[in-house]
Amino acid sequence: MQINSDKTLFWDDKKNCIVFVRQTLLPAVYKTAECGTIEELAEAIRTLDIRGAPALGVAGGYGVALSTFVHDDGNIEGFMRLVSDDAKYLTSTRPTAINLSWGINRVFKAIEDADSPDDARRVALAEANAIAHEDEEMCRSIGRNGAELLPDKCTVLTHCNAGALACWTWGTALGVIRSAVEAGKDVSVISCETRPLNQGSRLTAWELARDKIPVKTITDSSAAFLMRKGMIDAVVVGADRITRDAVFNKIGTYTHAVSAKYHNIPFYVAAPYSTFDAVRLEKDIVIEERSRDELAFCGERQLMPDNVDALNYAFDATPMELVTAIVTEKGVLRPPIAKEDLTRK
Repeated sequence: MQINSDKTLFWDDKKNCIVFVRQTLLPAVYKTAECGTIEELAEAIRTLDIRGAPALGVAGGYGVALSTFVHDDGNIEGFMRLVSDDAKYLTSTRPTAINLSWGINRVFKAIEDADSPDDARRVALAEANAIAHEDEEMCRSIGRNGAELLPDKCTVLTHCNAGALACWTWGTALGVIRSAVEAGKDVSVISCETRPLNQGSRLTAWELARDKIPVKTITDSSAAFLMRKGMIDAVVVGADRITRDAVFNKIGTYTHAVSAKYHNIPFYVAAPYSTFDAVRLEKDIVIEERSRDELAFCGERQLMPDNVDALNYAFDATPMELVTAIVTEKGVLRPPIAKEDLTRK
């Protein structure tokens, strides 16, 4: 089987800009676009053209590199203040996902001792490229570690998109599935549509169909029914932040975890160490709330009365006691999770 591994975003050395896949156009159109300014990158992140925890880490790193190229203040102190302002601005675009700030902070820290703007540009781009290449190695390792957990023949439920489009390539949750298939296992996938923006039906199903991995899309509310019917053998999802007591992922994940626990189905989380937050607990995390319009409209069609408000949380928190295991690039962690388990090494 041919497994595709296109890059979700990358740096264009000739134009000194970020090139990314326009994910909001999928599955109808596959198209790339360029980010030549910090404002354009922030808009791509806010509108979810660039999304997914590991991909946001890569985007954050390249964002700092981009900032060093768009500013030409010859004074290193003034230059660094401008880059720092851009870093803070980018961090604010997605408050729940920790990888974005992790990538931004890593590259900014690498240039703190730069002697000149040119030196900062060289170091920032090298560090951002390192994050991207490490992301691919990380996803491959997560895939290998997670594939061992799946039966030789199984049907896996996944929620949202934790595939190549959510990373630099390969994927975390879908990386587990891809690696299992590559190892010769007979894996089929149930992809939840993931309302309201349908990342499961638009992105996950598109990725798997392109790789010729059997996939069926369901409404989010069908999952428990299929579990009861014995049609799901395991659940594998990604994560946007992991604390000692909870896993933060796309809204709806908690529902699947409760249902999986009740039906004695293993619930696996596939995520890199860059997603771990060793400092905070669930109560400390701000859950992003998105626009009412995402619920009120489907294209131009109105789905809600004008006088009805909405709660549109982007993420939920799954208590750690509902998680069977967390698959990382360093191995498999099983709850309870100690603080030292979340320390990046």
